[in-house]
Amino acid sequence: MLQAGIVGLPNVGKSTLFNALTKSRKAMAANYRFCTIEPNEGIVTVPDPRLDALAKLSSSEKTVPAVFQFVDIAGLVAGASKGEGLGNQFLAHIREVDAIVQVVRCFENSNIEHVCDSVDPIRDIEIINTELLLADMDSLEKQKAKLQKQARGGDKKSQATLDLIARLEPHLSAGKYAVTLDMSPEEKALAKPLFLLTNKPTIYACNVAEGDLANPESNPYVTRVRQHVASHHDTSAVVVSAEIESELVLLSQEEADEYLSGLGVSESGAGNLIREAYHLLGLRTYLTTGPKESRAWTIHAGWKAPQAAGVIHSDFEKSFISAETIAFADLMAIGSFARARELGKLRTEGKEYIVQDGDVMEFKTYV
Repeated sequence: MLQAGIVGLPNVGKSTLFNALTKSRKAMAANYRFCTIEPNEGIVTVPDPRLDALAKLSSSEKTVPAVFQFVDIAGLVAGASKGEGLGNQFLAHIREVDAIVQVVRCFENSNIEHVCDSVDPIRDIEIINTELLLADMDSLEKQKAKLQKQARGGDKKSQATLDLIARLEPHLSAGKYAVTLDMSPEEKALAKPLFLLTNKPTIYACNVAEGDLANPESNPYVTRVRQHVASHHDTSAVVVSAEIESELVLLSQEEADEYLSGLGVSESGAGNLIREAYHLLGLRTYLTTGPKESRAWTIHAGWKAPQAAGVIHSDFEKSFISAETIAFADLMAIGSFARARELGKLRTEGKEYIVQDGDVMEFKTYV
């Protein structure tokens, strides 16, 4: 199962957010540094209103959402790449995840300690990113010796990797993430075994106070973070309030909806963060529905219909014949499968069809 790692400085709300996202109390959340040492792992469900709509259409007995995994990783500090604050250990934990959610504190609270004794999200981002960049530069330097030896022996792949490293090093030295380097598909394949921290897709989570959730644009910290990560890291930032999320976990769905309505929002920031992280991992969803259940199935972006069928059962990929397919929005607009078939909107797709997020599908196989 793919993992998104939650990282950031100590005391920015990582563990509180992790507990809220996973609806657990696995991670210790306390007002002191390094209260998390070993990473905590938890499964999260991907909020998807399409499931409830399909269940109503098909009178399904239950719904089964898509899931993936979040990992709460201990806070990094300046000097982490040299081992400061158990930094080497924590960087190794980041190396194991597939994508990064960097939590940034965007609220003032004198009762919650900040490792730098002041709130400055851009400074915080650069502290974390500098440590990741330094760790990657050190890693590349160590890997070069082995690759050079292999290249001298005539290994073309090693030489190609060295050529890529020659492009990566000045890019990293300029403070740019490896993931932002324009690489060909072949170079991306060569970069993968280098296990670079900055080659992981990253999104930023602005942790705001309760009063800012309904109108985050009024928070100058959020504005600065969004502008900075868009221009410097070619990515985006979502807004979430770990404080609110931790309270919502204790409420029923009806109570949570009422609480959010009182704050002037229709959905908590956690749902948006989960969906953004899901897509950041390159994951997409197709849907199946019937009287027994409506289910969201997780696939990778770009997968073809037989691969998607194989998620249900491995034999389905081998024995795939075709897939009856309709986009969720089209099905809802038409109102029924029977009517969609009459209108010719229910398509028959073959082995080369690339499944789209939100496709409602039924597979025909030899099994």
